[in-house]
Amino acid sequence: MKNNFILRAITGILFVAVIVGCTLYDPLSFGTLFVIVSALTIREFGHIVNQGGEVSINRTITMLGGAYLFLALMGFCIDAAGSKIFIPYLILLMYMMISELYLKKKNPVLNWAFSMMSQLYIALPFALLNVLAFHNDPTTSSVSYNPILPLSVFVFLWLNDTGAYCFGSLFGKHRLFERISPKKSWEGSIGGGIVAIAASFVFAHFFPIMPMLQWAGLALVVVVFGTWGDLTESLLKRQLQIKDSGSILPGHGGMLDRFDSSLMAIPAAVVYLYALTLI
Repeated sequence: MKNNFILRAITGILFVAVIVGCTLYDPLSFGTLFVIVSALTIREFGHIVNQGGEVSINRTITMLGGAYLFLALMGFCIDAAGSKIFIPYLILLMYMMISELYLKKKNPVLNWAFSMMSQLYIALPFALLNVLAFHNDPTTSSVSYNPILPLSVFVFLWLNDTGAYCFGSLFGKHRLFERISPKKSWEGSIGGGIVAIAASFVFAHFFPIMPMLQWAGLALVVVVFGTWGDLTESLLKRQLQIKDSGSILPGHGGMLDRFDSSLMAIPAAVVYLYALTLI
């Protein structure tokens, strides 16, 4: 038990250090990291859905799709490419559909469904990190890279998880969603949300790119949708009858296990921030 805790702690520290370091360093390291993360997460998703025998999706093609979508949206956000850059991705999606006509696999409809799910559920959220990271700078009429917004999403999620664990362990009595995740409690979820919102005040102080209330709103959105993201992956694993999505991160499971919350929180954060511009 002690050795497992130490292994989990070391992996967790390295995990956070890599994400924070690559995101803060420069756009190239940010892009490189999340192209790899997107591809590996999709590969893992393909593995767990294929292992049941009912589904057989092409992991190489779906990984390529995820990696390309991230790079395409990155190029589009920094004004380095026009909308035509998405045409190869559309061709790849059509290939996923058309190829099943000729492969004579056991269940082509499920193959279609899970192939497209890999793009909607995993590739698109990671690609949307670019929307958070790149912004038009009115002072210079150019696009600038600001790592604070994408990084804040992960920080809020990490603090929410930590707070939920601590508050849940101490005060957890009422199950949040027992049918899917019997260990989660309302007390833990509320406690985690409080910790994340408290952290948003720190972000508002050091990074006044938004008013304090908007920062708090972002934290709340991330916490709520991050919880739904966690539950979504729990439902997926329960359906597939597996405990962990993988073992690439010692003591923490797989990539899906570590990024499950962010797959809902990132799109929600993008929608929230766009909504603020309409107010």
